[in-house]
Amino acid sequence: MAEVAGKLREVFVEALDLDVDSVDIENLKYRDIEAWDSVGHMALVAAIEDEFDVEFDTDQVIDMSSFKVAVDMVTDLQSK
Repeated sequence: MAEVAGKLREVFVEALDLDVDSVDIENLKYRDIEAWDSVGHMALVAAIEDEFDVEFDTDQVIDMSSFKVAVDMVTDLQSK
């Protein structure tokens, strides 16, 4: 799970163009920052799917409300 979190952190930084010094990524929630709006969310989902070679269903896309939830989702999808 730590490996997933580390890679996912990099995806969040790149997809949302985050300044790692000013954003607490591990505690980041949807709409906490301007970049993570609906458009940013879809870009983030696509980047995560590409990086981890997974595919989220519609409910998962909607339910991805935080970095922590994303880690759990990716970890779960990789274990299948």
